[in-house]
Amino acid sequence: MSSTVSSAGNTVISSTGIGSGLDINSIVTSLTTAAGLAQNTQLSDRKGALTAQVSAFGTFSSALATLQATLTTLQTPSTLAGRTATVSDDKVASGSATSSAIPAQYSIQVQNLATAASLASKPVASGATSIGTGTLTIAVGGTSASISIDSTNNTLAGIAAAINGAPNNPGVSASILTTTAGARLVLTGNTTGAANAITVTQSGGDGGLAKLTYGPTNNVTNLTQTQAATDANFSVNGFAATSASNQVTSVISGVTLNLLGTTAADTPATLTIGNDTTGAQTSIGTFVTALNGLITSIQSLTSYDPSTQTAGPLLGNATLQSFQNQLSNILDQVKSGNTSAGTSLASLGITASTQGTYNTNTDTLGNALTASLASVGSFFGGANGIATQLNSLINGYTQGGGLLDSINKGLQSSLTDVANQQTALNARLATYSATLTKEYNAMDTAVALLKQTQTYLTAEFNPNSGTSGSSSNSSLSSGTLSTGG
Repeated sequence: MSSTVSSAGNTVISSTGIGSGLDINSIVTSLTTAAGLAQNTQLSDRKGALTAQVSAFGTFSSALATLQATLTTLQTPSTLAGRTATVSDDKVASGSATSSAIPAQYSIQVQNLATAASLASKPVASGATSIGTGTLTIAVGGTSASISIDSTNNTLAGIAAAINGAPNNPGVSASILTTTAGARLVLTGNTTGAANAITVTQSGGDGGLAKLTYGPTNNVTNLTQTQAATDANFSVNGFAATSASNQVTSVISGVTLNLLGTTAADTPATLTIGNDTTGAQTSIGTFVTALNGLITSIQSLTSYDPSTQTAGPLLGNATLQSFQNQLSNILDQVKSGNTSAGTSLASLGITASTQGTYNTNTDTLGNALTASLASVGSFFGGANGIATQLNSLINGYTQGGGLLDSINKGLQSSLTDVANQQTALNARLATYSATLTKEYNAMDTAVALLKQTQTYLTAEFNPNSGTSGSSSNSSLSSGTLSTGG
């Protein structure tokens, strides 16, 4: 900042501090900082504490979500109780089973697989050979499509492309088979089963499409059937069964049987439905890992290190204390001495460690699952199962409008309030700084004027001082004095 001083017809321009020699900017900055130090420190500490709590509750929420994700399978006993389906001859069939399937063994014999129809035309010179024009109507089962053939697509290859590109294709794939005899149009059904036989009729045009017609019930066999559409014929425990598909789902409850090949006479394959404990063991192991992650997270957030006097961001927090108590009540069955499978966590080999987390004995868990998979499923799932109780507990904290949602909104509101207070403080300090600057500049201007007067007087009363401005005609000798004021 600069100031202008006028005296005896002279103008003096000086910058801030030029009169007093003081570093006004530094002084104002120091005084302003000192004035706001206490409140700035308080607001900064408050913001840091709130931010740490937001982060801490975020960590807690994440650990809850991870645990809750593992509960979906455990909550439904039938989902946990998986089944295996094994066929003694993997060339005959493969299988899969849902939890509703009953463990048992079945004798499987396959006489023939389900097949899709296949028709072939008589050979012509090549795919570019013209066949004819008109309309081909192709029917598969109860579905048909009429395909127009004109001079632009009347070759063998053009007809195949028209069939494949028909928007209402009834389920037929057309291809060109070229051998030493020539090129043939091959029509293959996309669906197996006796009901999905293929028929082809033609109308209009030049009549050339008649070469591609097939309807044995009307004695029309201009195409050759290379494979008939048939149902699969097989037997289970000696009882005959048929299926339009080689994937059979309706014969054994809860079992899908994929027929792959035929069996020799009187040489059945064995289908075994058993308990699948692998999936259950994996699900329970994942649950224990997530549970330990939550417990470790809570311990870290509420910890206190006396050697460093460092406290976790949620030490003494009532919300986490309440959750820990409720969690302990649900998991208290770990202390049960009952060793019957599926009656306590201990009976499943899940025991508490001295650190508060849980260890799993996989052998004990595997034996419990093998002994009574249904009991283990009921222990975790159902109305009173551990997984159901835990899910209900976690929902109370994590759902929209729940406890954590309310806490987070409160913390965000407090952070907004801190930001508003900081903005207001900054505005007050800016005003204070401007006021100080104005006052110091005024003082500096006054000092500059005094120095100018001193210089003037010195020159008047001491002509030998070496300063200019002394004159017998000076304003002083004439009896006048101007200080610029």
